[in-house]
Amino acid sequence: MGKKELKTNAMRILDRYKIPYEYQTYECGEFVDGITIADQAGLPHDRVYKTLVTTGKSGIHYVFVIPIASELDLKKAARSAGEKSLEMLPVKELTAVTGYVRGGCTAIGMKKAFPTIINETARCLDYVYVSGGRLGMQLKLAPGDLKRAAGAEYADVIF
Repeated sequence: MGKKELKTNAMRILDRYKIPYEYQTYECGEFVDGITIADQAGLPHDRVYKTLVTTGKSGIHYVFVIPIASELDLKKAARSAGEKSLEMLPVKELTAVTGYVRGGCTAIGMKKAFPTIINETARCLDYVYVSGGRLGMQLKLAPGDLKRAAGAEYADVIF
């Protein structure tokens, strides 16, 4: 067999749930943005979703998984989370809160289970790509499986 297979926490969770997935690695010196990553990895923009972390007025963190070319609508997102308002988690706090680095953050296997919402556009796709839990890795899986592994719900949260 040779070299030990690279497993992230997200992949171990998918394995535990017996959820089928494929992973793809790519060279990534420094994270720029999701579109650049999709281009580097040769992935279709409409299938690649980014993971964003927010903090509600209540102090609770919420995770949103949205298409890379879209922007999170904080008003819709707050409504879907049952919060008065949300703000983006400062990047410098991302690793401490989630256990993941910017560009390697995924909704599966964070330090704690946070309420997670996947934009409803994913619902009608047969597969999506999300970060694999580290820079330079993407996971390909069915949106319903992502929803199950992340304990997520679907909602319209983009502009």
